[in-house]
Amino acid sequence: MKKIKEFSKKYLIGFTLGLITSGIVVVCAATYFPSNQTTYDNSVSGLNATNVQTAIDELYNTCFPPTLGDQILENTDLEKDSYECRYFFTGATPNNYITFNNETWRIVSVECDGTIKIMKASSITNDYWDTSGSNNWARPATLNTYLNGTYLNQLASTAKNQIVSKDWSIGEVTWDNNDLADQINDENSEKWNGKIALVTVSEYIRSNSNKSSCGTLSLYNDNYSSCRNTTWMYINDIWWTLSSYAGHFSYVFGVRSNGLVSNYDVFNYSNAVRPVVYLSSDIQITGGNGSSSNPYILSET
Repeated sequence: MKKIKEFSKKYLIGFTLGLITSGIVVVCAATYFPSNQTTYDNSVSGLNATNVQTAIDELYNTCFPPTLGDQILENTDLEKDSYECRYFFTGATPNNYITFNNETWRIVSVECDGTIKIMKASSITNDYWDTSGSNNWARPATLNTYLNGTYLNQLASTAKNQIVSKDWSIGEVTWDNNDLADQINDENSEKWNGKIALVTVSEYIRSNSNKSSCGTLSLYNDNYSSCRNTTWMYINDIWWTLSSYAGHFSYVFGVRSNGLVSNYDVFNYSNAVRPVVYLSSDIQITGGNGSSSNPYILSET
C-alpha cells in the first residue's frame, strides 16, 4: 500500500480497486493522468479535494483507511457504514471489547482518519445532563464539564495521553425520524471539539444489525422490544445520548431500560452516563482478539 501511495504522488491512478478484508469491501476508482498537468474537480465525489494531489491522498485514504491495528479491520463483526467513512461494530454480541484505563470498554467505530471511538462497557454514574435546563452540549452542559474535567483528570496518565480531541456531532435530532441519512446530516450540522462525550442517536441506530426493522429512529422505536436484542449498546438501564431533541430547549434523547429511544428533561432526570472517547491513530493493538474474555490490548505509547 505504501508503494501505491508513493506512485500516486506522480499519477492519479487509473483502475478499479476492490479491497476485501474479511467481509469488508471498499471500491475506489480513478484515471491515469500526470498530476502536474491535471486540474481536478471532486465536488461530486463526496470527498473534499480541490486539487490533484489532495484528491490522490483522499482517494488513497478512502481505499485504505488507517487503523490502530489490522486485527480490528479483520474483525468480521465490523461493518462498513453506508453514510460516512466509518466502520461500525454491529449486532448483539460483537467482539469489540478493548482494555482502556485498566477497564473494559467497547469499540463503537473505526474512523477513516485512523482513530477509533470507544464507549465504556458500563456506566460510571447517574447524573443530570445539565442542571441549568439547557440541552446545548457546547454551552457547556453540566455533564460536558464533568466528563472533560473531573472525570478526565481521574483517568490514568497513560489513558489520558491516548485520547485525542475530536469534533463531535451535537446537532438536534427530530423525533420519529424515518430518514437516517437526514438525521445524520442534522447531527453533523453542529460540532463541538473536545475529548469526552457520548454517542449520538444515529450511532445507537447504526450499531444494530437488523437494518430492515431497526434501521431508522422511527423503525427502531416501532420495533424496540425486538430491536434491543440486535444491538450491543443496549443495557438494562436508562442512559443519556449526546443528541438534543429538535425544537425543545431542555430535552435530550436517551435510551430506556426497555430499549425505547425517548426524550428526557435534562434537569429532571438523572440517567446513566456512558463516556465515549477517541483513541489516537498512533496507538497500536498489541494483543487480544476483541472477545469479552480476551479484549484488545493497547500499546502504552
